[in-house]
Amino acid sequence: MDLFHTRENYEVYQGKQWSYLNIWLILCLFPRTCVSSPSKPNFLLILADDLGIGDVGCYGNDTIRTPNIDGLAKEGVRLNQHIAAAAVCTPSRAAFLTGRYPIRSGMASSTQQQVLFWNGCSGGLPPNETTFARILQQQGYSTALVGKWHMGVNCKTRRDHCHHPLNHGFDYFYGMPFTLLNECQGTDDPELAKSLQDTYWLYTQMITLAVFTLVIGKLANFFPVKWKIIICLAICGLLHFLSWFSSYGFTKYWNCILMRNHDITEQPMNLNRTASNMLKEAVTFIKRNKHRPFLLFVSLLHVHTPLTTTEKFQGRSRHGLYGDNVEEMDWMVGRLLNVIDKESLQNTTLIYFASDHGGSLEAHRRNSQLGGWNGIYKGGKGMGGWEGGIRVPGIFKWSGVLPAGTVIDEPTSLMDIFPTVVHLAGGAVPQDRVIDGRTLLPLLRGTVRHSRHEFMFHYCGVFLHAVRWHQKDTVALDKLTAAVMLY
Repeated sequence: MDLFHTRENYEVYQGKQWSYLNIWLILCLFPRTCVSSPSKPNFLLILADDLGIGDVGCYGNDTIRTPNIDGLAKEGVRLNQHIAAAAVCTPSRAAFLTGRYPIRSGMASSTQQQVLFWNGCSGGLPPNETTFARILQQQGYSTALVGKWHMGVNCKTRRDHCHHPLNHGFDYFYGMPFTLLNECQGTDDPELAKSLQDTYWLYTQMITLAVFTLVIGKLANFFPVKWKIIICLAICGLLHFLSWFSSYGFTKYWNCILMRNHDITEQPMNLNRTASNMLKEAVTFIKRNKHRPFLLFVSLLHVHTPLTTTEKFQGRSRHGLYGDNVEEMDWMVGRLLNVIDKESLQNTTLIYFASDHGGSLEAHRRNSQLGGWNGIYKGGKGMGGWEGGIRVPGIFKWSGVLPAGTVIDEPTSLMDIFPTVVHLAGGAVPQDRVIDGRTLLPLLRGTVRHSRHEFMFHYCGVFLHAVRWHQKDTVALDKLTAAVMLY
C-alpha cells in the first residue's frame, strides 16, 4: 500500500485498470481492429501449369470465366509485374522452390531440352538445395505436395529417390513425378515417343542395310562372313523395329504415372479421374491438418497439354478446349478456397496463386489452338527473353492481414515466395548461398511502396537474354527502365 501512498490513489489506479480492460474487450468485438498476423500461418500455394497472364478475367480476359481466381484477387492483392525465372517448367519450378535462379542450382540447360525429358533420367533438383518446404518442415509444419513435380526422382538406381519430393522437405506427395504428355491421353500426336521412333527407325534402317549387304556379299562370295553374324544382326534389326513400333506405349507406361509418396499407384495413369483424385487429396490434407500449421503446395496439371478436361466442362467456354480446361482449373481453385472457408482457416492461411510461366503459343492439334493467351506481351512458353513467356498471374490473399482489392505494379518474382514463406513461418533463409528472392510481405501490406529488386535477370536455359533494371527509390513505375536486350 505504501506504493500508492493512500487508499484513494490505489482505488483510482484500480479504476483505470478496469477502464483499460473494458476498452480492450470492446475493441475485440470488432475483428478487423484486433486481427494481427498469426505467429505461424498456414500456406496454400497453388501453381498452374502453362497458364498465360491473359487467360484470367482479373488480368483482362473477357472470353474465359474465372470467377474464383477473380474473387481471390478482389479479396486480396494482385501483382501486375509478377515474373517467372524461366519460360519452361523445370527451371522455373526449381527457382520457385529454392528462391534462386535455376542456373545457380544447375537446373538450367545448355541444350535444346530445357526441361527434364524422361521420368527415368538421373537429373533433378540437387539434394543439397534447400526448398521452403524443408525449412518449414524444420519449423514444425506439416508439408505436402499434390500434383506435378517435374524435378526428378532418382540418381544412381531406380529406387534411391534422391530427387523425390520427400527428399526435399515434403512429408507427403501425391501426383506426377514427371509431367503431362500427349501420350498420356493417347492422342495421335506423340511428343517423347516421336523422338524415340525417329531414333529407332534410323537404327533399324542402318541394321537392315548392313544385313542386306552381308547377305549379298555371302551369296556372291565377295567376302567371307558367318551366317551366325548375319542372323544376330537380323534379330537386332527386328528388335529395333519392334521398339520403334511399340515406343508409343513404352513412353506412356513409363512416364505417365501417379505416385503416393514412394509408391506408384497408377501406371499408366487414368486421366479421366486424375483431377478429381488430386483435388480429393488436397482437401483431405487440409482437413487432416487444420489444427496444426501446414504448407500445402498444389501443383496443378491444368492447363498443360493434352488438356484433359472432364465432360462436365467440355464445350462450356467460348475459347474451345483450352478455355474449357481453364474454367475447370478455376473450379478446382474454388473448391480449395471453399474448404479453407468451411474449416474457418481464412484468417490464418496465406493463399497464393500463380503460373509457372507464360502460355504456350505453339501448342495446337490440327487447326485447334491448345495454348493460352499472354495478353499484350510478346512471346510465350519457351521464349525466355520475351515478356509473354515469363510474366504470369500472381495473387495473394490473407483475410484480415492483407488489404483487399490492392493492385501492385512493382516488379516481383516467383522466387520471392521462398523468403516470404520462410520468414512468416519463423525460419531463416540459408546464409551459405545466394538467395535471389526478396520477401514480399512489406510490399503486400503496403508498408513499403517499392520492390526490393534492383536487377532481374531473364534467362533462356543458361543464356542470359535480358536484364530488367528497377532504379532504387523511384517515385513511380513510369520511371522504371524496362528491359535491356542483350541480343
